[in-house]
Amino acid sequence: MKLNDDARIDTSQVEDRRGSGGGLAGIPIPISGRGGIIGLIATVLVALAGGGIGLSAMNGGDGGDNTAIEQKCAADDALNQLDCRNNLYVNSIQAYWEGALPQNFGRPYQESDTVFFEQVVSSGCGQADSGVGPFYCPADDKVYIDLSFYQVLAEQLGAPGEFAQPYVLAHEYGHHVQDLLGTEAQVRREQGRDPEDANRLSVRMELQADCYAGAWARNATGTADEQGVKIFDSLGAQDIQEGLDTAAAIGDDRIQQRSGGRIDESQFTHGTAAERQQWFRQGYDTGDPKTCDTFGTAG
Repeated sequence: MKLNDDARIDTSQVEDRRGSGGGLAGIPIPISGRGGIIGLIATVLVALAGGGIGLSAMNGGDGGDNTAIEQKCAADDALNQLDCRNNLYVNSIQAYWEGALPQNFGRPYQESDTVFFEQVVSSGCGQADSGVGPFYCPADDKVYIDLSFYQVLAEQLGAPGEFAQPYVLAHEYGHHVQDLLGTEAQVRREQGRDPEDANRLSVRMELQADCYAGAWARNATGTADEQGVKIFDSLGAQDIQEGLDTAAAIGDDRIQQRSGGRIDESQFTHGTAAERQQWFRQGYDTGDPKTCDTFGTAG
């Protein structure tokens, strides 16, 4: 995978809340299939990460000061910086959906900011700490990520590949697409009517987000910045394999095994390693988000 040095990084799609705010946060909100934030992984990550980061600092609630990241991402060495690369991944993902959503679903795409935070953040869905991992909040239509998650992903969850990063972001933007299409709201209603089916519906929603991530990956090299400059110079088979490896590493069965517990399918909320790989591959092989009908699949 190689990003294009000439592509402009649009920092208006990011809110940089790192180092802002103060005070003491409350109890973190969980990743749940029954409402609230929608994340990449199960809450057991908190245990893997040593009980979470802790609630000693509070990042700002609205906006953020983007001055530092604007300057950093305008520099010649911007693509050597983790936050600037992730900003450009966000630009690519949103550029894809800007065209793909109306083309495939007849709906206009509405941009969603990605919030970079450290340790703890306040979202429209409540307060969360880094232990919950990256998440999407339907209440404020934003993606949230503490970039230190990638270190946890590499060192504790066994997914060190560079393409793990855009896969994570593309998954969360898959939830934003579900929100725009009304899928998220429909799932919440069905979970409310039938709580015993809540986990199964959560799995279907998460697998669809994986599939949407695969569809973006297939089309990533065709995405461009506002001036029409391509964002990716190349994206190859090794990158897709890293995406598949990441999908497997965060399957419910793998997470439960790493946490030291037995595999309990009744507690699955995101899908097994094999299922997550299958649906990411489905999106990538077809390049067509309309094929991501996880809810029409038996089981």
